[in-house]
Amino acid sequence: MVKRAARVLRALPRTLREDLATMAVDPNGLSGKPRWLEWRPVIMVPLVMFAVGVLITGSNQYAFDFGMGIQLGILLAGVQSVAIVVALYRPLQAWWASMLVMVLVTPFAANVGFGTRFPWDGAFPWSGAGIAMQAGVLFLLALRLRPRIAAETLTISVLAGLLCGASTPWRSANDIRLALGVLVITVAMGIALRGLAVARTRLVEQEELTAEERARRTLLEERNRIARELHDVVAHHMSVISIQAQVVPHLVENPSEELRENVEGIRRNAVEALTELRRVLGVLRSEDPLPQAARHAPQPTLARLDELIGNARGAGLTVTAETTGEPRPLSPGVELSAFRIVQEALSNAMRHAPGARVRVEIRHHESGVTVRITNTAPERAAPPTPGPGHGLLGMRERTAMLGGELATGATPDGGYEVTAILPAPPLAEPTGPAVPADPAEDIR
Repeated sequence: MVKRAARVLRALPRTLREDLATMAVDPNGLSGKPRWLEWRPVIMVPLVMFAVGVLITGSNQYAFDFGMGIQLGILLAGVQSVAIVVALYRPLQAWWASMLVMVLVTPFAANVGFGTRFPWDGAFPWSGAGIAMQAGVLFLLALRLRPRIAAETLTISVLAGLLCGASTPWRSANDIRLALGVLVITVAMGIALRGLAVARTRLVEQEELTAEERARRTLLEERNRIARELHDVVAHHMSVISIQAQVVPHLVENPSEELRENVEGIRRNAVEALTELRRVLGVLRSEDPLPQAARHAPQPTLARLDELIGNARGAGLTVTAETTGEPRPLSPGVELSAFRIVQEALSNAMRHAPGARVRVEIRHHESGVTVRITNTAPERAAPPTPGPGHGLLGMRERTAMLGGELATGATPDGGYEVTAILPAPPLAEPTGPAVPADPAEDIR
């Protein structure tokens, strides 16, 4: 304990120099600007009025009671008044200015004896104007700077005040105790209010970090789900490549060794890719809550759209559907994404727009397919849903994955609209022998 106290005492001069001998606005304080400082223009009005009162009272005391003359009295009282206003922006520098004025006034105050020329009830330097000025500066300093600096400035102010008042005529010890109590309570209030503001700021920052982490986790979960669904599509094509490469030598009369080697390399690479896909699938589905049969069910396409709409109608949703354009074969990824977008939009309508009428439009065109789902304004308020939803996020991810565009937003009649434009280049004509209906089953 003694050694620790000795270390603290040896480090005290350096600590005071780092804390107090600086021109920084907020030495060793928080990063950023406290939110209450946004109200400085409003606080400035009563603070200026208070500073004018200190100026008038201080000028009268310094010029006439202390015999300093009008010019010098107004100058020093003006410095103290300005210090109160400056403390709102530069609290440490304002405190140094108030301390300097107190030291400069001390020789004049020491020449004043008891009598009618001593009109205030307090003792120097903590007369009515003096204690109000010091308390105001210390309060603003404690609001802005860390508690250690507030404690250091309070201690120095008290010690300097006692030393400056040692050569002046004190009225009584009660005046000193009252002044010390005012200063200590003022600084304690400033520290407490600053601590409350710091706690609120950290709480807001933590909530923002939590919201960002929740959004990031939601995004990763949605991408994981999309990856699980698209895995089967990729596995199907790789299985086709493997089977076609295996039968190529049987379709050619007297195939050369180079052809056999090249085809065997294609088959081997396809099998290795399927093996890697199986490993990825195991990782993606290691925490999948779905039952085993549901995990391996074929991925849905637009051919099952009528089934989806029928389920929504069975749940009480009024849905109309329309398909325009000439339907043509689409890639499995586009089919899956279009189906899931319609599914998510219908789910959102059921949750957030009870009683609304929903319209589903599928427009086929040369460059792809456009999916548009609109609903009218809800007939009644929707019940609150716990937790953040993944619907819109999943739609954006699916559309961005295909290089398409997604537009969502409210309609003028109070409803909601989701429009996804999914590009779909024409599929190449299939070549080679027929393949099993679901060769991706080989890797499951």
